[in-house]
Amino acid sequence: MWDALWIDVDIATCAQAGSYGRVEDGAIGVKDGRITWIGPRGELPGPVDGLAAVLHQGEQKWVTPALIDCHTHLVHGGQRAGEFEQRLSGVSYADIARSGGGIRSTVVATRSASEADLLAAALRRLAPLIAEGVTVVEIKSGYGLDLETELKMLRVARAVGREAPVDVVTTFLGAHALPPEFEGDSDGYIDFVCDEVLPAAVEQGLVDQVDAFCESIAFSPAQVERVFEAARLFNLPVKLHAEQLSDRGGAELAARFGALSADHLEYLSANAVQSMARAGTVAVLLPGAFYMLHETQLPPVSLLRAGQVPIALATDSNPGSSPMTSLLLAMNMGCVLFGLTPVEALAGVTRNAARALGLGAERGTLEVGKVADFVIWDIEEPAELSYRLGFNPCVEVIRAGAPTLAR
Repeated sequence: MWDALWIDVDIATCAQAGSYGRVEDGAIGVKDGRITWIGPRGELPGPVDGLAAVLHQGEQKWVTPALIDCHTHLVHGGQRAGEFEQRLSGVSYADIARSGGGIRSTVVATRSASEADLLAAALRRLAPLIAEGVTVVEIKSGYGLDLETELKMLRVARAVGREAPVDVVTTFLGAHALPPEFEGDSDGYIDFVCDEVLPAAVEQGLVDQVDAFCESIAFSPAQVERVFEAARLFNLPVKLHAEQLSDRGGAELAARFGALSADHLEYLSANAVQSMARAGTVAVLLPGAFYMLHETQLPPVSLLRAGQVPIALATDSNPGSSPMTSLLLAMNMGCVLFGLTPVEALAGVTRNAARALGLGAERGTLEVGKVADFVIWDIEEPAELSYRLGFNPCVEVIRAGAPTLAR
């Protein structure tokens, strides 16, 4: 007997590229937190009242895989509304960063914040994502840029996963910006990141993957390569903020290291697309940052499609360039700003987002054997998830086979 059975639902399995994977009048059986049966209700192997301990009536609502936000900076101190005003008056993101604002201003706020305050603030930012059906979220460090605060951020990220009904993937982003203590010595800072901070974070069990920011206002490809080599020593997968403001060759570097993902990618070259395709590296597009920074250079979606590079979407939730806490809004932006289809947008926050975190074998699609994370939506068509603005049709969230949120 199964633990639970959901019937009278239409299902988007998201199991195949280019398709919702529709199953109309479907059913999902769950046992021990995993999907044990899925398909049309008419093909169930017996009467519904004898198959499971608990029977759930879906009332003809839609079911999709639970959503995954695969790129966030949810743990941080302070806010940067003042910089938002500066950008509206014409000051560029790069100029703000060079004048001591940007990431550095958040570093000051994060260093001074207590662990308890950082956790409380992160949980507040996470709440709307949970309400939209997110059950997996990636959280980066990178606003400490010293040993103590980087470890503090990662501890908070781990605590988020204990306090909230989500699974958290932690990412060490020590190579995010140059802190004031290392002004004029970026190579020395990279030494510090690789030789002291990363080993300490690994020793304390705080790191699942490693990221860096490859950009003219951050770190060079050669410096990022040193970070990736350090990650390799600990058998940690890597990913990269790449080609956001210029083409620095970061995505090709990431592909050479078999990176899980390369993120942003507005200035991605055709050669880099081919490298990513060969490496199986996911392209994570971040329309919130594109929108907030008034960017005009679009990521090359047509090249990514032609190269069959998986495309994921994420909020990039952060205090400076994307203070967004809605993955549904990111889906709409991905369609309207970048030209994705609603099918691609849904895949971008389910199947491909799971791949971007190395979780594709366990999550992101509704298939037998996978973790039973799914969302029940009060919609008529899956495209509504990308179509509506400021509207959350999530009715219930199922995490590992158990209802965790009902509205």
